[in-house]
Amino acid sequence: MTIRSLLFVPGDRPERFPKAAASGADALILDLEDSVAPENKPAARAAIAAWLGGDRPVRSFVRINPLDSEHVRADLAAVIGARPDGLVLPKAQGAASVWQLVEIAGRDCPPILPIASETPAAVFGLGSYGEAAERLAGLTWGAEDLPAAIGAATSRNPDGSYTQPYEVVRALTLFGAHAAGVAAIETVYPDIADTAGLEAYVARGRRDGFTGMMAIHPAQVAIINAGFSPSEAEVAHARAVIAAFAANPGAGALKLDGKMIDRPHLKQAQALLERAGVVAG
Repeated sequence: MTIRSLLFVPGDRPERFPKAAASGADALILDLEDSVAPENKPAARAAIAAWLGGDRPVRSFVRINPLDSEHVRADLAAVIGARPDGLVLPKAQGAASVWQLVEIAGRDCPPILPIASETPAAVFGLGSYGEAAERLAGLTWGAEDLPAAIGAATSRNPDGSYTQPYEVVRALTLFGAHAAGVAAIETVYPDIADTAGLEAYVARGRRDGFTGMMAIHPAQVAIINAGFSPSEAEVAHARAVIAAFAANPGAGALKLDGKMIDRPHLKQAQALLERAGVVAG
């Protein structure tokens, strides 16, 4: 199944790891970057390595520090041997960054999830990730570092929606992921208490073509999982679309339940069942 939810956990708070794993998240992101102060990074590396070396109950990614930081080689030295399920790469700048990380990490480098929009230059590399698609776990973006990098006051309107420049970046990340044939992961929703806002945000993300989302608190996971899971009605409709074309293999367009469907609808139906982890029959 597609990863619907990825829950951030500070790497220097190992007492939170079991609770995060029990949240229902499809994957954890054990963080060595922004949530960990420099003086705490050695302890965080040790805690993450210990978690990865145990009987981990959920897929566990590690967010390392940026490639140009003084910390990245120590991060990789600490965690690669414990075989994380993936690496989250902040401040990624296109496919070249992916290959650079692979070279540093070595042959045991796991799949990589770049955070692909955190610098101005990165925006212009969003179409390049297909060149490294075989090394990717997906593609995601962020709306916090980029405005700081360009001196913008905020990335959001008063109602919480994104301003136009960041809507563009979001869209380019979405299309960059699909062009590369990898999962498109929506960025975090920062207001933990706003469950109604999160539900709307998740629904918008799925509507637009994102396949999952990052979370910053365990309380967000259930809403994210529900929002990115096809409903029984959607699964039944997808099966009906596939069955209709199977019964009419030469048809380019058909009528189903009084509406016209064509080959793009078939492709959508097949993708939905794949995400749901069910078969057409």
